[in-house]
Amino acid sequence: MNLPEASNHSVQAIAKSLVPRIIPRAEHGISRKNISNGALRVLYRLHEAGFQAFLVGGAVRDLLLGGRPKDFDVATNATPEQTRTLFRNCRLIGRRFRLAHVVFGREIVEVATFRGIGEEGDGDRHVVDGRILRDNVYGGIEEDAIRRDFTINALYYDIADFSVRDYVGGIVDLQQRTLRLIGDPEQRYREDPVRMLRAARLSAKLDFAISAEAEAPIRTLAPLLANVAPARLFDESLKLFLSGHGLESLRCLHSLDLLGQICPATARALEGPNRERFGRLLGHSFMSTDERVQNDRPVTPAFLFSALLWEPVRSEAERLLGEGYEFANAWSVAVERILHQQATRIAIPKRFAMAMEEIWLLQPRFELRQRKRVMRLLAHPRFRAAYDFLVLRSHEEPELCEQVQWWTQAQGMNAHDLSESLAVPSPVRSDDAPATKRKRPRRRKRKSGSAAGGAETATQIPGE
Repeated sequence: MNLPEASNHSVQAIAKSLVPRIIPRAEHGISRKNISNGALRVLYRLHEAGFQAFLVGGAVRDLLLGGRPKDFDVATNATPEQTRTLFRNCRLIGRRFRLAHVVFGREIVEVATFRGIGEEGDGDRHVVDGRILRDNVYGGIEEDAIRRDFTINALYYDIADFSVRDYVGGIVDLQQRTLRLIGDPEQRYREDPVRMLRAARLSAKLDFAISAEAEAPIRTLAPLLANVAPARLFDESLKLFLSGHGLESLRCLHSLDLLGQICPATARALEGPNRERFGRLLGHSFMSTDERVQNDRPVTPAFLFSALLWEPVRSEAERLLGEGYEFANAWSVAVERILHQQATRIAIPKRFAMAMEEIWLLQPRFELRQRKRVMRLLAHPRFRAAYDFLVLRSHEEPELCEQVQWWTQAQGMNAHDLSESLAVPSPVRSDDAPATKRKRPRRRKRKSGSAAGGAETATQIPGE
């Protein structure tokens, strides 16, 4: 549904004139068995208290597509304060959008009051350069539907009669597997530039086509993402890359020229001289991550961001080596520079950034097989992650296969046998060759008045 640009009052008039398409329980596939107990309790309690209560958004969309949502959002005409009075386990959050979170153990049900249009209703609305910075204007369900981003996210499951309400043509777009924005696409992207990333994510997740009118402004408006808080972009990147469809999300971001807005160094490397090798590395890492997510195995942002920024770090280190930097210093400076550049777009939390730094800086150490270095590397708390990254690299760098094989065997050996295998044998001396007497270092005469029992000064080996 494309609404013409109009004043708030005329859009409100359009909203009030909307006639919903109501799909009765017998004609849709949503079953309460597939809705979480927490969401059902919220819906029923709001309804019993005399409020309207609807399951809304991605949960309704996914249930209609036959999926099993993990998160359930509720929309209601109760204000956040009224919702809080009904649930002891409720807390109010948010300044930009005031929300109620009802907590049931590990499950959090998000409850939002119907959003209104314009300046009428309770609360306030603050818009700067087309971007909505704060919006706590409340309205009716029709206005709430128009305020949502995509038509397929504006479907409401009514707990009162178990029907589905569609105000903006979401059912048809769901059947046609199309992502269509509600309202004027350029205006909606300017209100919230993250909607462009959301279009890429939903297209990848659902295998839906982005409608021509929704796609048209994206490449032009992509730079607006520079105005989005880096912390918010980190949260959005987790949804893009760690939800089981990361590889397709990456492809979609790249094709829409959005990748350069959130990972500029990655986008440049995918256009650089090593783009084919780097592209294959990313393909392997994202496929592996997607498989782990789909099999309910743990994943960490640190490993995936290590892959995303690996080629930029390596290229920068090689450039610094060419300028005469010492090996260790070149790698340290390269890591610091790339992480600093990335932090201006996505605020990667310190715990993940530190893990990435260690994974990268341990890579050159796999080439060194002196006994002390090997034992220290095996004992390093980040060894396993760095080793897994080495294995990942070996898929596209065959010269690393020997390293992978050696370190795989080393992990299977006990410490004594490994230490013995790494011991350097003493050179064999012939019988008629005179033994070389080892010179003992001269002891400096202790100055009078110096403290007795002073500790010996250890020799520091560079790089150890």
